[in-house]
Formats: sequence, structure tokens, C-alpha cells
Amino acid sequence: MAIKKRRPRNASLRFQTFLSSGDITKKKPEKSLVFGLKKSGGRNAYGRITVRHRGGGATRKYRMVDFKWTQKDVPGRIAAVEYDPNRNVRIGLVFYRNGAKTYILLPAGLKVGSIVLASEKAEAKVGSSLPLSKIPVGFIVHNIEMFPGSGAKLVRSAGVGAQLVSKTEQHATLKMPSTEIRMVPVNSWATIGVLGNADFRNISWGKAGRTRHRGFRPTVRGMAMNPVDHPHGGGEGRSKSGSHPRSPWGKGAKGSRTRVRKNPLILKRRKSKK
Repeated sequence: MAIKKRRPRNASLRFQTFLSSGDITKKKPEKSLVFGLKKSGGRNAYGRITVRHRGGGATRKYRMVDFKWTQKDVPGRIAAVEYDPNRNVRIGLVFYRNGAKTYILLPAGLKVGSIVLASEKAEAKVGSSLPLSKIPVGFIVHNIEMFPGSGAKLVRSAGVGAQLVSKTEQHATLKMPSTEIRMVPVNSWATIGVLGNADFRNISWGKAGRTRHRGFRPTVRGMAMNPVDHPHGGGEGRSKSGSHPRSPWGKGAKGSRTRVRKNPLILKRRKSKK
């Protein structure tokens, strides 16, 4: 998948880049697998903002991606590759032999006509879903369950994959995309392969409007605020009162650890970015 540049006919197009849509084979989603999506604007049930800088954005419909492998032991064929506005990876529309239809996250290497199977007896190849106990050590996996039957929660972004490092009778050890090394129950399910659309992270959005279309509102620097609004606010000239970087509520930012309890399943923490 290639990154495309536009001819700079105006200032907003000069630095914009786009992902080629040549891999998409179907524009309208499957009617039986979508429903309306109501936006919260970052607010909770009490109307209070819990996630800042959210609001507006283009209207979306939610595609029901099958994270629980509901069609086990039934072969399926990828009938179409589609764009999903709710995630940065392409999704595949799968037609199963029993007549069912589902969406799956599309790993690199699969295309229209490829066969996928979720089964304990499935062949260990790209697109196959199995328990971690059945996947050979060293394979790259995505769409991983944290607990058996809970549905996939880990490694679901474009271009990522986790390596299966080792296995015991109880747990499988995975090296995550963040470099964290952690264990999950060996009976948890996962899908083999690296997720596609890896060039998504190299896009240059080019103008503020494209970010607003995605549902992100402007972000104001703490140093540009008053002391009542932010710990970095106020002062004479450029000053943030000599403190370390802080959030608006005084919590440490930019490298401060936020995990309170030590998780025995995490063997090695991810590298902190300072």
C-alpha cells in the first residue's frame, strides 16, 4: 500500500499525504453488520468531560468486527476488503460455508479469495485463528485474548504483531509491539500474522481540518494558560514554575509511570518514552 502525495494546488494540499485506496474492493458496508454510532464528545454518563479534546467529526457507522471467533470450525472466504472509519486497519468481509457473514481485521498477505479458519485443528498460517497452545513458538500473532472467551483485546492496530516467545502448561509468553513482555493464559485464542495497512502511521495530515474530521478538537499548551487552569500556567515570560511536566490535575506526564499495582503477568515493562 503506497502513500500518495497531492499536487500542491493550494496551501492545504502542499504537505498532505494519503493512503492509496487501491486495496479496497467494496465501498458500502454490509447492511446486516453495521449500526449507528452515537458520539459522546468525551463525556461520561454525568455529562462531565473525561477525555479532553474530543468532539465533532464526520458521522460514522460501526462495523461489527468478530473479535470472538463466533464461526469456529467453519471455513470462510474473504469476499471483500473494506475501509473502516473506526480503526486504522482494513477489515475483510468473510462469507462462511454455513451462510454466515462477519468482519475480521485484515492481516498483511490476505486478499479477496483467501480462506480463513478459526479452529483448534486449523493449519498454522496467516489468517488462521487458534489457541496459543496450538501455535508454534516464534510465530507472529495479533487479535489476542487476555482471558479465554473474553474476545480479542490485544494487538489490534495497523501494522502490529506480537511474537510468541515461549509456552508453559499454564501461560504463553508474548513480546508485545510496545516491547513489553507479558504472559497470557495458554488457552487464549489469537490470529496468526501481522496486521496490514502499516503505512498508516506515516501519513502527514497536512491541515487542522483533517484532524477535526476525525473527531479531535484543538489542544492548548499548559504554558499558554493561567495558573488557575494549569500547573504550567502564569509566570513572567516563558516559565512553567520550574516544575516537571504535569497534567492539568498535577499528575506527572512525559515518562511518569501510571501503573499502580504490579501485575505478576508482566515480566518486562515497555520502554518509557521521555
